[in-house]
Amino acid sequence: MNQPSAIVIGAGIVGLATARALAIRGFEVTVFERNEHAVGASIRNFGMVWPIGQPTGPLFERAMLSRSIWKQICMEAGIWHDEVGSLHIANSDDELAVMTDYVEMNQAYRDCTLLTPQQTLAKSNGVNPAALKGALWSGMEMIVEARVAIGKIAGYLEEKYGVNFHWNTAISQVENSTVKSGSRSWQADEIFICSGAEFETLYPEIFMQQGITKCKLQMLRIISQPDGWRMGPALCGSLSMIHYPGFHATPSLSQLRKRYEVEYAEYLKWGIHVMAAQNHTGEITIGDSHEYGLVHDPFDKDFINQLIIKYLKTFTHFKDNSIIQTWNGIYPKMKNGETELVMAVAPGVTIINGLGGNGMTLSFGLCEQVIGARFSSQTL
Repeated sequence: MNQPSAIVIGAGIVGLATARALAIRGFEVTVFERNEHAVGASIRNFGMVWPIGQPTGPLFERAMLSRSIWKQICMEAGIWHDEVGSLHIANSDDELAVMTDYVEMNQAYRDCTLLTPQQTLAKSNGVNPAALKGALWSGMEMIVEARVAIGKIAGYLEEKYGVNFHWNTAISQVENSTVKSGSRSWQADEIFICSGAEFETLYPEIFMQQGITKCKLQMLRIISQPDGWRMGPALCGSLSMIHYPGFHATPSLSQLRKRYEVEYAEYLKWGIHVMAAQNHTGEITIGDSHEYGLVHDPFDKDFINQLIIKYLKTFTHFKDNSIIQTWNGIYPKMKNGETELVMAVAPGVTIINGLGGNGMTLSFGLCEQVIGARFSSQTL
């Protein structure tokens, strides 16, 4: 029997996750990336693998599956990763009430607990003690340095599974079992389009019919902390509980949201919630904001960055808050409430896209499930 072949378009996290899921099932995989390396949303994020943000049920289970795959790859490929968990910081009683609800609803099957102020400060000396009421501790979250990890995963797939990468090769046409870039063409039994925010080139009418848009987010990076200082867990302000679906089932959230709509109206207008994650060099990534639309200007708004920094200081206390980098990222997002777009658009041609801000957390699990369901009988 001939070895089945597959082409994956896009070498961001979704494309890499698809390539891995195919390769472990015996496919000869070729990946095409329009740039000389991945430069999109997959390298412009916190590097957080973030199960706590997912609602109970299939998405949480997918996140935990992703986490296990991430850990396996990191171990095998020598990729830095830090299983530090996370702290959501409460500076008011209504924020603490939401965290209390979360723990009561989830502690039976999630590694989470409510901490006193003293216990919180014992977990991290990066927490601002001034107004501290307590914190939600979760042990599930893991940090990678996305800027390094994404490239190393490509090398790992190439070395371990023989995945073939064509860099600087923009695929402009897919027809039947053939993909084309200028005058060159390649064929495969299966084709997967994992083009992220670049969805205007291949099957644009399909994307538009499905109600997809783009989200621009602004992020910043703080200087490597002096004397090797580490903050420990990833740190989140309570605004993050408004943002993440994992908290939306808590009874107390609606009351907290009402207060935020008054006191933090500007933050909600620009989709700002604030988180911080420290990489292997001691630098701290902070952010972010959310602006939606098909086209975004390339310029960052300084007032958004200042709002992020202002809120950051309400719950963190770092050794040095000097900003060394600012940037923005753009990712695809479904407008209809769907968590992803997985669609067969022609025989042997499948789109996997639209994961929103959950790419790092869900891609490995999603692609393992999608590819596993379709080709369960094919294994190495």
